[in-house]
Amino acid sequence: MPPLHRSALAGDPIEQFREWYERADREVRLANAMALATVDEQGAPDVRMVLLKGYGPDGFRFFSNLTSAKARQLAAFPRAALVLYWRELDRQVRIRGSVERLPEPDSDAYFESRPREAQVGAWASPQSEPLPDRAALDARVDEVLERFSGDELPRPPFWGGFAVRPEEIEFWQGQAARLHDRFRYTRVADGWRLERLAP
Repeated sequence: MPPLHRSALAGDPIEQFREWYERADREVRLANAMALATVDEQGAPDVRMVLLKGYGPDGFRFFSNLTSAKARQLAAFPRAALVLYWRELDRQVRIRGSVERLPEPDSDAYFESRPREAQVGAWASPQSEPLPDRAALDARVDEVLERFSGDELPRPPFWGGFAVRPEEIEFWQGQAARLHDRFRYTRVADGWRLERLAP
């Protein structure tokens, strides 16, 4: 990649993210995979991969079982960090901010758009809870299939969406000799402050 100059960046980080993400979506397999970092009740960090399911001025969206470890952690400490890494482009985007539950209609709309198999999985999985074996999970899937045989699956009451409302967004582009280009947008009263960071 050629060096990244400040003059090439949008004034709004969401627009800058859109530019990078649209290219990644064309060139990178599973470009919407992102690491979600939270903290548990003891303040210990926890991280896992989730899928970005929308973004805009209101934040970066993902969905989950609301009884999962991540959801419980976010209920207790509603702040998070995200990282999207696109190896093929030698780029990453880091996001930090507060977290809010999405409105029910938003969760309903996204759930309806999921393939039926994914809807069944959402009903069947007691996410983050111990299971005796795979057969126990398969049995739960069979129960859901029998319960909703031939019917549309409604969104489970224990499943919904979250939005990370960005306060900082950093765009990182790899360069030779580890002299990477890093630019950080920080939310301020009248918009965003943009500054270059040392690699």
